[in-house]
Amino acid sequence: MATMATTGVLLGSSSNICFGRPQLSRKTKGLSSELGFVTSQLCGIKISYNSSDVAIPISSPFSPALQPVARRVCPFTGKKANRANKVSFSNHKTKKLQFVNLQYKKVWWEAGKRYVKLRLSTKALKTIEKNGLDAVAKKAGIDLRKE
Repeated sequence: MATMATTGVLLGSSSNICFGRPQLSRKTKGLSSELGFVTSQLCGIKISYNSSDVAIPISSPFSPALQPVARRVCPFTGKKANRANKVSFSNHKTKKLQFVNLQYKKVWWEAGKRYVKLRLSTKALKTIEKNGLDAVAKKAGIDLRKE
């Protein structure tokens, strides 16, 4: 393995590589200047910029800055958006998405003796009323204890 000059870059063993400026808090600014490396909070990559070719491994917990956005998919039925054509009077076709009718509902869970807040389609709501919440959740492979 060839060593680089005084401004060598050594990437950690993470498989994700992000490009961009690392976000540093006030605590890590002083720490990074003492130790000679920067930890990116977006991807958890350690980048070494000291002259030695051995980076000091310090593990920091990954905390995402943004919360993930809920997908428009029903977890019980697997329904998702349908691609369709919007047809005008002149028969001009434009692509559009027909989304699933997802609703936030509090459903009584008999086995847990409590309400469970779910985001489900109206078709899944009808199925739950017909077959029961436990049967539908078991068929879909959903653990209601985590909710």
